[in-house]
Amino acid sequence: MIRENQQLLNRLHVLSDGIILYAALPAAFWIRFYLLPGGFISVPLDRYLILGVFLTAAQLFTYAAFGLYQSFRRIRLRKELEKLWLATALVMAILLSALFVQHYINYSRLTLAIWSVLSLGILSCKRFFLRRALRCFRQKGYNQKRVLVLGCGELAQTYLKTIRGNRELGYLPVGYIASRKENLNLKRLGGFEELEELLDIHRPDEVVSAIGTEDYQRMPEIIAACEKTGTKLSIIPFYAKYMPSNPQFDDLEGIPLLNLRRIPLDNWANAFCKRTMDIVGSSLLILLTSPVMLLCAAGVKLTSPGPVIFRQKRVGRNKKTFYMYKFRSMRVNDGQDTRWSADRDERKTRFGAFMRKCSLDELPQFFNVLRGDMSLVGPRPEIPFYVEQFKEDVPLYMVKHQVRPGITGWAQVNGLRGDTSIRERVEHDIYYIEHWSLLFDIEILLITVFGGKFLNSEVLG
Repeated sequence: MIRENQQLLNRLHVLSDGIILYAALPAAFWIRFYLLPGGFISVPLDRYLILGVFLTAAQLFTYAAFGLYQSFRRIRLRKELEKLWLATALVMAILLSALFVQHYINYSRLTLAIWSVLSLGILSCKRFFLRRALRCFRQKGYNQKRVLVLGCGELAQTYLKTIRGNRELGYLPVGYIASRKENLNLKRLGGFEELEELLDIHRPDEVVSAIGTEDYQRMPEIIAACEKTGTKLSIIPFYAKYMPSNPQFDDLEGIPLLNLRRIPLDNWANAFCKRTMDIVGSSLLILLTSPVMLLCAAGVKLTSPGPVIFRQKRVGRNKKTFYMYKFRSMRVNDGQDTRWSADRDERKTRFGAFMRKCSLDELPQFFNVLRGDMSLVGPRPEIPFYVEQFKEDVPLYMVKHQVRPGITGWAQVNGLRGDTSIRERVEHDIYYIEHWSLLFDIEILLITVFGGKFLNSEVLG
């Protein structure tokens, strides 16, 4: 049933996208020539409507090529919107280039720009509300994907706990197959030797292999049984806890190589975009906040003896140390390199406490960003004393040093700042590193300034 439902949903998805794209063009025409001043109609509406047929077809084809009509049960809204916007920008670039080459310059470029923005906004809202609707349906037991689980060990238990705790994902376990019986609150259907027969009987939408190392030699027969019965197979590797959420594969003369620690910012284009945003953003912020920084500097100087700027050695990208700048909010003391500050700290000055409360003491870090020591968004850097301690006690702690540290980060906007769980902070930092995108950075900056949540609440469809 899920296959028929998915096919129907996909067809309706494509059809509604086509209607929105086509209808947005006369709407853009009306906005440009009847709502905005200074419009002169050099090309009649019927010519735009003819162009709209080709535009809609090209846009739908591009969306399909970008994978926007595949099942988005596992794809985050943020990633889907990135694909949507990139595909729209690509079609617009090709369209404008074609019109220029063919000398069809009478078409209003502003009309086409309005069409692009209007259709993109409506399509984005549609996807947001569609996910919300599907989430509600799945929570009520509709649109369920029937999965059969292979294995009964720790991996299988973790998988079952996850899908049971997130009913909105729409996964319904129908049973498990294992060489022994375990208490999984799920019916054991049989052993591995019966797999092909059981697949024909139960006909699940998907098989999820969560077998441990003791059964891994059975993988060839599992793959063969799934392929013979035409059943989709997903595999949770026994080393899954060491893997990133988006593993990358290299090809060595036909040999697939799994790269455990390749991240989006290893791509030079991504790194260039992030660094450009850091330079432009920090420069603007330095200009905008310079009066506030002057007032803070005067306040520090007048309220306690000592330097205005507090410099502290921190560990940054590639484990290189740098000096992070802050307005000094404490009296000069001997514990600044081996002791965290607390909400109630006798070392704070009264003016320093005020700056801390408003995060004004962090403003000089914009210069760290401009220098390249830090980024606007990233994991918060620690002092070397704690790095040496945490790398032995906290799993994957050193992974955070693959990127520049940030003034704000995914852990901080989720309330993990100051004296909070290091393990939780690292989990959020690694999530950020593995899922980095410019849109994600912008979201974190918006949450930092305005609070609340934006796209991250819409995790899955």
